[in-house]
Amino acid sequence: MNILNVIKCLKLFLISGFFFLYLPLNAQEELGVYEKLDQYIEDSIVFTDENFQKVNIREAIKMPTIISMVYYECPGICTPLMNGLVEVINKSDLVLNKDYQVFTISFSHAEKTVLAQNKKKTYANLIKKGDPQNGWRFFTGDSLTIDRFLDNIGYQVKQEGAEYIHPATLLIVSPEGKITRYLHGTYFLPFDLKMAIVEAGLEKSGPTVNKVLNFCFSYDAEGKKYVFNATKVSGIVILMAALGLLSFLITSGRKNRKPKLY
Repeated sequence: MNILNVIKCLKLFLISGFFFLYLPLNAQEELGVYEKLDQYIEDSIVFTDENFQKVNIREAIKMPTIISMVYYECPGICTPLMNGLVEVINKSDLVLNKDYQVFTISFSHAEKTVLAQNKKKTYANLIKKGDPQNGWRFFTGDSLTIDRFLDNIGYQVKQEGAEYIHPATLLIVSPEGKITRYLHGTYFLPFDLKMAIVEAGLEKSGPTVNKVLNFCFSYDAEGKKYVFNATKVSGIVILMAALGLLSFLITSGRKNRKPKLY
């Protein structure tokens, strides 16, 4: 087969591969996190804390703040997210309520303050350093407030019956209320958290470095877990293999066209 024909076929294959890869990405745009780095938390959003007090979230941010969005009766990814947060708090050399604080906010308007109180007791007892009683607060709110806040931070969820499909993500917010970092997943390295908090203290934002993990894994609502996204990864592998083969054929063709010396 003529090498030019092979190259033409590979070009068509690559175009098809990009289209194949784009479809599953575009199909999931309704859910997930749309990062709004450098935007500020609105100054008129009020939630209720575990002590039944109305709290203006923007005004309550007095230091670098981690925000975890969950719903307290979640049977799936929320528990691993919260456990991952506890683990990194205990491993970090930063001190809770001295170097940073944590806000956990329910995005289910059906969940009330008593449930937030119970969750606070559970997780405060797991913290081995710092001051979780004052440094980790739990909030609930009405549907309008929740929707405004989710839109403010770029966090999209979908309710299915009594449950929600949602991403697992931590937000890092500066003392001035600016969104400076998103940490995706359920496992967090102490170094990543420290850098995010230090940069937030300096009002500096940073890019998300673990988007590949979020890209390769999708949340399985029925299995209540993250699963390997074979479709997306297969598309990438196919495209990389095709590009490698194309490069090899072009190089080989150039070598074959060199004039022979007698």
